[in-house]
Parts: sequence; C-alpha cells; structure tokens
Amino acid sequence: MTPSERGHRTDTFLTSYEKLRSRLLDVAPIVSLIQIGYNTFPELNSKVAQGAAFVTCKRPETAPGYYFNLNKAPQSADKSLVYLEQLKDRPKYCFRASVKDLEKVPGMPIAYWLSDNVRAAFNGVDLSGYSKPLIGMRTGDNGRFLRNWHEVSADATSITEPEEPKWFPYAKGGEFRRWYGNNEFFVNWKDNGFELKSATLEVYPQLDWDNLGWKISNESEYFQESITWTCVSTSKFAARYIPVGSLFDTGGSFIPFRKGVKNSELLGYLNSTVAQDFLYLLNPTINYGNGTVGRLPWLEASHNPQIARRLVEIARADWDAYETSWDFTTLPLLSPDHRGETLADSYATLRAHWQAMTDKMKALEEENNRIFIDAYGLQDELTPEVPIEEITLTCNPAYRYGVKGTEQDRETRLRADTMAEFLSYAVGCMFGRYSLDAPGLILANQGERLEDYLARIPEPRFMPDADNVIPVLDENWFPDDITDRFRLFLRTTFGETHFQENLRYIEDALGKDIRKYFTKDFYADHVKRYKKRPIYWMFSSPKGTFNALIYMHRYRGDTVSVLLNDYLREFISKLEGERGRLEKLSDDPSASQGQRTKALKDMAVIAKQIDELNEWERDVVFPLAQAKIEIDLDDGVKANYPKFGEALKKIPGLEAKDD
Repeated sequence: MTPSERGHRTDTFLTSYEKLRSRLLDVAPIVSLIQIGYNTFPELNSKVAQGAAFVTCKRPETAPGYYFNLNKAPQSADKSLVYLEQLKDRPKYCFRASVKDLEKVPGMPIAYWLSDNVRAAFNGVDLSGYSKPLIGMRTGDNGRFLRNWHEVSADATSITEPEEPKWFPYAKGGEFRRWYGNNEFFVNWKDNGFELKSATLEVYPQLDWDNLGWKISNESEYFQESITWTCVSTSKFAARYIPVGSLFDTGGSFIPFRKGVKNSELLGYLNSTVAQDFLYLLNPTINYGNGTVGRLPWLEASHNPQIARRLVEIARADWDAYETSWDFTTLPLLSPDHRGETLADSYATLRAHWQAMTDKMKALEEENNRIFIDAYGLQDELTPEVPIEEITLTCNPAYRYGVKGTEQDRETRLRADTMAEFLSYAVGCMFGRYSLDAPGLILANQGERLEDYLARIPEPRFMPDADNVIPVLDENWFPDDITDRFRLFLRTTFGETHFQENLRYIEDALGKDIRKYFTKDFYADHVKRYKKRPIYWMFSSPKGTFNALIYMHRYRGDTVSVLLNDYLREFISKLEGERGRLEKLSDDPSASQGQRTKALKDMAVIAKQIDELNEWERDVVFPLAQAKIEIDLDDGVKANYPKFGEALKKIPGLEAKDD
C-alpha cells in the first residue's frame, strides 16, 4: 500500500495516545479491526468524520489479528458495502499483525499493513543514536528580536563580517522547500545574545544565566554546518542544508554536521520517500519535531554523497537567483549566460535553463530515492518517482503555482512574474540598492546617499536617483518619473535598436502598459515579494492622485521635506497650471463644442485633485516634514512604517503579531 492509500492519519496513531495503545494491547490485544475512515457516520451526513471498529480480548501477544482498511474506496462510498466486498476476497484485502509486530515501530502505532522489511528497519539504529536532532531557541519576543534580513542595515549583519555584528542568520522553518532555502530571518545576537538572554531572565528569573537551556536550547551547537527542516508543516517533510553561521529556532530544528557522520547521505535520506514513509508511521500529525525525526530508522546505504551535494547546489542557485536572497548578485535575465539580442530571446534561453535545472533535480531526487528504497528493501512498496510539483525550485512553475491550472497558464504566470522581477530589479538600480556594474547590494546601510554609491561605482552605466524620491504618477510630470526611468533602464540594458520590441514584450507579459503597472500593481507586488516588510515605501495621497517611492535604507530626516517641496508642491503647481490651460480652452470660441465640454470635465477632475492634495499636504505631509522623523532600521518595518501614518500607503496585516 502507498502512503496515500493507507489513510492512517487518525488519532489512534498520535504520540499522545502511545500509553493508551500500549496498555490496551498489553491487556487485551486486538482480535479484529476495521478502519472505516471517511463516511463512518452517513446517517449524520458527515463524510469527513473518520472512525474504526475493533474487537479485543485476552490472547497471546504472538496471535495475529485481522485488519481491514476501507479507505482505498472513494470518500463518499458506502463503507458497509465496501467491507462486504473485501470479505469475499480476504487474502487480497485482509492484513494480519500481532502485538509483537506492532511493537517493532516506536510509539506502537496500529500500523497493521507494514511489511516485514519495514518492521525490520526499526530493529536497528535510530537517527538519534546516529546523529541526534536538536531544537533551537525560543526568543520569547520575535517582534523584538527577529527581523526579515532585508529590513536591517547590511553593515550590522554577520554576513558582511563587521567587527561587532548585531544580526545573525536565523533558521526558522518556512514553506515546503527541500535541499536549500528559506533563509529569511536575522536574530539579534549581539554580544553573544546579551539582550535576548537578559530579556529571558526577566521573564524567567528562576533560570540561571549559564543555564538557559529551557529557552535557548543547544546553544553550543549553533553556527555549525547543519541540516534543518520546518517542524510544523501541512506539506511533506523537507530537509535543507544550512551553511556555517546560523542560529536555530524551535520551528526549525536541526542536526549539526558531526565528524564520523555521513552528513550528505543523511540529508539525502531525510529527503527521500523512504524517510517520508517512516515519518507517516511515527507521527501522523503536521508536526515533524526533533523527537519524531530522531525515531527514524537509520541504515547506512551505499549512497553517493555527490547526489545530495549536487541537489543542494541546484537549490541554492535557484534560491540566490532572486533578490529576496541575501546572496543575490544579479538578475539571471541580465546574466551573460542568458542574454540574447532581445528580451524575448533572453527569456527563452533562461526558461530553457530553468527547465534543465528542474529536470536535473527531478532525476537526481529519483536516483536518491532509488538508493534508499533498495537499501531498505522496499522495492515492492515504494516507487522513486517524484511529482513535478514537489521539485521545490522557484523556477519550476508546477511547484511555484501548483498544478490545478493548465501548463500554459503556469507558463504565462511565470513569464509575467519574471518581467515583474525585471522591473523590481530596475527600481532597485534606480535607488542604488543594486548596480549594473557590480554584483550584490550596493546601498544597503542606513542613511546612505548617492555619494556613497559613486564612491563604489564612479562611472555607472545607469545613474541612481539623486534625492531618494521617485514619483509614480499617471503622466510624465517629472524628469525622474519612474516610468521614464525604467525606459532608460531598458535602453541601457538591452539597447536602443530593439527598445520598442522589448517594451511591447514586457507589456504583453504583464497584460498592461508599463505606466499602468507602476501606478496600479508595482507596490502591491513589492509588498508581497517582501512579505509585508517592504524596503521601498509608497507615499500616497488618500485617493492616489500623488504617489512617490522612497528607499527606506536611504531615508534621512529631511526626506519628507524633499518630497514636500520638490515634488508634492511642484505637482500641485503643475496641476494648477493645467487647470488654467483647461479654463482658457473651455472659453476659447475657436475650439469645438466637444473640446470645450471635455475641458470643463477635466477641469472639474483636476479641481478635486488639487483639493485632495492641498488637504493632504496641510494635515499630513507638512507636519511630518516639520517633525523630521528619524527611523532606526534595527527597529524593522513594522515599527518604522506606522510613524508616517496617513502619508504612506496602508499595508493590510502589517500590524499582525509576529509568529
């Protein structure tokens, strides 16, 4: 039986019932059991509730019971009829298992269907006896001590190797992803965690400074090469490699690399279908805690460690290809390996590269599965195939979007998202976060200016914005308008010859023109990309007549004054000039009646816009400019963003409690 056929995620398998099962089986072993599963109570019109019926009596532990599983039938099937059908062919449908058989699996789940090979696997060494899984720390206040990596100043992090870093990589679990990735958080561990430890002692004074293991567990094992995974997941188990330098959360348990341990093989095993199958037995819940993982049976296989290492390399290359990775260097679309004469050519080459990555990972994962299936003798029970949606690469649309829609739908979304990532990278270059002339982050420290950029890139091909304010408006009102700046970026990266063709390609992928994308969609995409902790902030009037972006790392106390004096007031003045022109047109006897009528309508719209902006300036922006608000990147977006109140575009969910 395959895991999906077993339907064994029921309460009778939970670790919390382990003592009850042990006591029951010790006193009165099971004579017969029917796992009814779904549609146990049809008279209650409840097809979801699952149940089982069983008979026990005092009998020898070696006497096998009879077991029937009705869950292979459709969820809505009449289970009484299913049972009667199975009785007709008992050898095919009936399982036999004694108490002695059930005892071979830790926790004694009522896993009656197991083969002798599976039970034999649990007779050897478990994972804890080979390389013990550990839990990490509980900060006690994630909102205070954790940050998304992109929020803080780069020069305060250990990845830039300053003398006294404050922020360190922190493995916290995350979405279903195998081999590498989910590196998203930093933890405040300055001075060996002094502030965090002090806060812990304030809440738990009964603890000792040198013995905080209850909250900050296994501290001596931090910062090593490790394997980590997400402890609570509605998806399958997924282990990932963590390089040197990270701390660990309770939501991201870990196994440090140890001498004498086949660490790469261990990672391969944990990501195999064999380990997943065993985990279904050990704990049918969504919790993959270190205790459960430690119970996995370990059998040294003739495994090529290069398989797991190559899988990590592929997954890491995929993770680092996006600007949400702290090891991001440049946009793959602009890499010499993928560049063509046009944007369409470049995307086609890049898409072929992504497909090759996906195909290679699929082949390697299936080879990895085959090795462990053979080692555990499960060839008749498991297959090595990996569904395409479980190849956990962002460049794999089946994983990224799921497989409910058509393949063409996924390809359309992937092309659109890739063009949106191109525009996002362009905005990063506009602010000086990135450069076409150097890899990685350029301006990523608090309060940096254009002068700091030019000190590193003296002769840039694409000049960043000088004052850290980029207007996002419905027309080209300013010379540094975001749409015109992007047009210049496109010409710089792909040349003048194919400019119109490339622009049409982007707009076709996005389904709208560039200006409409920037005014309607860009900020929502940015907030989603950075998981409600945006690094570019949108100053926006109540009805969206005026919008301008700033880069939080370049924010200074006078930034709002620059926005007010050089942009908002200037924009109002331009609107007033346009209103004057329309007023003249509406009274011009040489104009047609249609022209005069349209001029009057447009005049009324502009009059309302001017009123909106004057009120916003008076009540919101001018007071902020006078206040010269200071921010501290260490406080994070959640603390800094609300300081600007109604000046910034609202982010739904920003105020939600941190997990």
